Amino acid sequence: MTDSATPVLGLIVPPAAGEVPPEGPALYAGRVRFMARGLALAGIHPEGFDEVEGRIVDLSRELKAAGAQAVSLMGTSLSFYRGAAFTEDLRARMVAATGLPCTTMSHAIVRSLRQLGVRRVAVATAYIDTLNDRLAAYLEGEGFEVTAIRGLSMTGVEAVGQVDAETLAQLARSVSVEGQPDGLLISCGGLRTLDLHPRLKRELGLPVTSSSPAGFWDLMRTAGLDAASPGHGRLFDA
Repeated sequence: MTDSATPVLGLIVPPAAGEVPPEGPALYAGRVRFMARGLALAGIHPEGFDEVEGRIVDLSRELKAAGAQAVSLMGTSLSFYRGAAFTEDLRARMVAATGLPCTTMSHAIVRSLRQLGVRRVAVATAYIDTLNDRLAAYLEGEGFEVTAIRGLSMTGVEAVGQVDAETLAQLARSVSVEGQPDGLLISCGGLRTLDLHPRLKRELGLPVTSSSPAGFWDLMRTAGLDAASPGHGRLFDA
């Protein structure tokens, strides 16, 4: 149950339906209320991002008007695709438009990797090669060494949510055997990864983070709330 004292956190999500991704309630049910607005992203590629980028600040304002106390852009490639300067400028524009604490999923993955003490990172994604290249450059600009990066070459916004756990686990294994990484990142907010964290940690012996769980963890912290959710991997232990 929630009441008027329950914190309300806002999400800007790629699908038009504007539904709250399931990881948020799974991690923080009863502690916060999430609300979402959808961008109606046509495809996971730079051309699709260019079409909706101008709506992000407007949706931030909508979420504030609806009662949100902090806002996150819950799209990883949508926030890193033009590089780190764009990512930070986008966050700053959201803050300026709303007066609220704001963040993006790209900020989230970086912060989660640092929280886990990862420097050499293996990366599994849903993306086409163009976005993999841009993600690698973004991470390297943030001080990480990308030991391997490989994607599923997907562009369908709804389709990524249908990728099964074994496909993701196989992709994670394939990148984790190259270059001696000290951590694993699974990137794309549409991939359902939360339940994979403990399994992959056991199988690979590496700390694991991924876009949507990290996005909710980061939004909780951005809002000044306790982001712990034990049982969902090391990132959520405290």
